[in-house]
Amino acid sequence: MIEAVGLTKRYGDKTAVHNLSFQVRPGAVTGFLGPNGSGKSTTMRMILGLDEPTSGQVTIGGYPYRKLPNAPRQVGALLDAKAVHGGRSARNHLLCLAQLSGIPDRRVDEVLGVVGLQDVAKKRSKGFSLGMGQRLGIAAALLGDPQVLLFDEPVNGLDPEGILWVRNLMKSLAGEGRTVFVSSHLMSEMALTADHLIVIGRGQLLADMSVKDFISHNSADFARVRTPDTEPQQREKLTAALTEAGGQVLPEQDGALRVTGLPLPRISDLAHDADVRLWELSPHQASLEEAYMRMTQGAVDYRSTIDQRAGLQQQLPPGAMPPPQAMPVPGQGQPGWYAPPPPQQGGHPFAMPQTPAGAPYASGQPGGPYAAGPAAGTNPYAQPPAPAAPAPATPDTTQRDSEDLR
Repeated sequence: MIEAVGLTKRYGDKTAVHNLSFQVRPGAVTGFLGPNGSGKSTTMRMILGLDEPTSGQVTIGGYPYRKLPNAPRQVGALLDAKAVHGGRSARNHLLCLAQLSGIPDRRVDEVLGVVGLQDVAKKRSKGFSLGMGQRLGIAAALLGDPQVLLFDEPVNGLDPEGILWVRNLMKSLAGEGRTVFVSSHLMSEMALTADHLIVIGRGQLLADMSVKDFISHNSADFARVRTPDTEPQQREKLTAALTEAGGQVLPEQDGALRVTGLPLPRISDLAHDADVRLWELSPHQASLEEAYMRMTQGAVDYRSTIDQRAGLQQQLPPGAMPPPQAMPVPGQGQPGWYAPPPPQQGGHPFAMPQTPAGAPYASGQPGGPYAAGPAAGTNPYAQPPAPAAPAPATPDTTQRDSEDLR
């Protein structure tokens, strides 16, 4: 069992994990969820003794990882599938790990067969695809036949067959009574694999419960009801009957009704009593993804604003200045909303940002957000023609550069 008590980790003035306490019990697959930057990787590194906690402690079977005798035979982990010497073959990589931990050589061939890499065992790992690298990392984690296993994004780069294989592997390992701790961003996969969830946000615990309870606590089930589209009066009659019976009715974009507060049999009886024909009456239970998004919406550090390319591409009359405020951003002012920092003092408000070469929408690429919309084949940053005038002896480069940027 893995147990964390008051686990805290600070890097300078930044707190990555704050007072985190949880238990990962054997016999179940425990999913470890949280937005980017929430502290999941830091927590896993502290579990494995790679980072020292600022305060608190985390133990495996009652001992810190560094005090476990022959830890690789008790704990297996996949944190970074790329942490492999590219010049070594898959078999030699595993063989080195086995010899360092006193594991028999025959175990290397066994785990290569388990992960399906027996046919490429003698090939150098630098030629492996991302999915093959993941399989090799899983083989390394299984090498010592440990009772505790930690996996960080184990299905990253795998094809559908590989994802199904990992899912079944996790369940079988937990079914043998092992402790299985899996970090992932794939909600649909966690819903099919995990039995229990630990969710953190900004380094703090948000939830520690079963998948079923997590979905129930963070979502509202409802019923979808549809009446004949050609008879709007029946829809209105049903809405009135459901509301009078204590239900809450909201219209859906496709013409259906979303009903909460009433069970399906009661909705059916009310429709029958009101002489309303139903085209649809179906239950809707929120997915893990919906429940997760609702739980973590206030703990997201990196939130996108709307795409403002259209505003930048609008042609302005000569001499006119753009409006002082940008286009409205949905969700502005709501909890968890993120606003980009304002431009530096003294900087030009419309100066071109420094975009890395090859990045999407880099300046000069077709369709980029900084294209001013000139005719095809023209230079979007060319200086507009000026009236004929005597050229100064020393060109005013500062003014010219400012005009170019404008």
